[in-house]
Amino acid sequence: MSDELASPDMSLSLDAPQNIALVSEWLLGTSALLMQHQGAAKIAELIADVTSLEIRLWNTQWDEEGYKVTLVVEPSLLPRYDQEALKSIGEAMQMVLRPAGKDVDEIHARPEIPRLAAGWRKQVKSVNGPKPSNQGRKPRLASRHWVEDQLYFTNQYELELYQALKKRQAALPDNETIGIMPLGGMRVCRRVLEPDFLITYRGRVAVIELDGPHHRDRASADHSRDRQLRHAGVSFVERLNVEEVNTLAEVEKFVDDFLAELGR
Repeated sequence: MSDELASPDMSLSLDAPQNIALVSEWLLGTSALLMQHQGAAKIAELIADVTSLEIRLWNTQWDEEGYKVTLVVEPSLLPRYDQEALKSIGEAMQMVLRPAGKDVDEIHARPEIPRLAAGWRKQVKSVNGPKPSNQGRKPRLASRHWVEDQLYFTNQYELELYQALKKRQAALPDNETIGIMPLGGMRVCRRVLEPDFLITYRGRVAVIELDGPHHRDRASADHSRDRQLRHAGVSFVERLNVEEVNTLAEVEKFVDDFLAELGR
């Protein structure tokens, strides 16, 4: 199976319904790779650190489509996207789009808006409140999270999978155990990922990702993440769809099948 991402239909506008789900990852990835191949590593890294982009048709003149592009970035990274950086990124995207009669008329950056939790006042006012860390960064910052063995989890599904992995770990001899790392920050090529579970066993490393309803619109982004993890030395990425698992026995069977593959 090819790792190549689907491309938008360039005969249509980039914000057409058929294109909107594809264009963000495609335009970011293509522009970043072009800059990398041209030796502009800093610009390529800036593009790779963009979470997503918003694009809409701005005007049409002389058979060319002009677009307004907004880069969505993590709030802490926003100062890096000054006018000089935006100009360079816009020029990279123009090189990708111009052969199809499309252009970037305007380019801006905005921070990714954090999800609002009920306890946001306490979180903002508390000097000694939860701080970002390399493990479980997102759940630590949320008002509600799950904790076991001093490890943080985003939801009940992650906790239940952790408990199933821990049960399997307890059944193994001490000299043939597994390592379980939930939500560990991992720097790969030009971006930081946070796999749901990174598992070590018999000298190999693999990742488990839990998929739910929110993953339906992120297939291309998930595909890109999986590829980057494999390029970083992860043997394989296995996905567990929480909507298709109804019993603990099904979770335990998934764990057994996963470890059998990892132990080969």
